[in-house]
Amino acid sequence: MPQHEAVFRFTSEHAESIYRSLLPELEDEVNTRSAITCRLEGSTTLVLTVTAQDTSSLRAALNMYLRLVNVADEVTGIAKKPAE
Repeated sequence: MPQHEAVFRFTSEHAESIYRSLLPELEDEVNTRSAITCRLEGSTTLVLTVTAQDTSSLRAALNMYLRLVNVADEVTGIAKKPAE
């Protein structure tokens, strides 16, 4: 069966925090139709790789993980802002 793959590289000063926030989701993932890997390149680049058996599975996994990355980045940014 053909494999579909999408690779995203996010550059952020919060890359390590985002990576740590995704780890619990990655460890509990048990979907047989898609696989997700996440790694750091240096201290500022997060690499998210999603592979799936079909485009529907790829889209579903991408929707979930891109949303998680976005939320983690927003929350980390808010948490690290100095008090105004």
